[in-house]
Amino acid sequence: MLLPDRHLVADLLARYRAWERLVLVDPLDVTTRRRFEDVAYTLCVLMGQRTAREAIWQAEAYLRRIRPVPIFPDGTEPDGTGANRTRPDHSRPDRSRPDGRRAGMTRADG
Repeated sequence: MLLPDRHLVADLLARYRAWERLVLVDPLDVTTRRRFEDVAYTLCVLMGQRTAREAIWQAEAYLRRIRPVPIFPDGTEPDGTGANRTRPDHSRPDRSRPDGRRAGMTRADG
């Protein structure tokens, strides 16, 4: 699944809150309300939610998550460490199990 850019999500959340405050100050201002609704709609589309409340909740949860450090195919991390890390070879059967399947696999997987 593609994830939106964190800076864009943070910017949209800040804009949403700013327009929300302006709408609360003057609820009859049509231009302000339209811009507030535009930002809310953009957040809904970006976060894949149907309502602004769900989109706000999803965006805040997304920004709170800590990004995992990617491990590159050669086993190293971005700082160059971890080169001696071994990865499990999933192409060979597990000899420690009588049926040769890896732990957590069902018969359909194996």
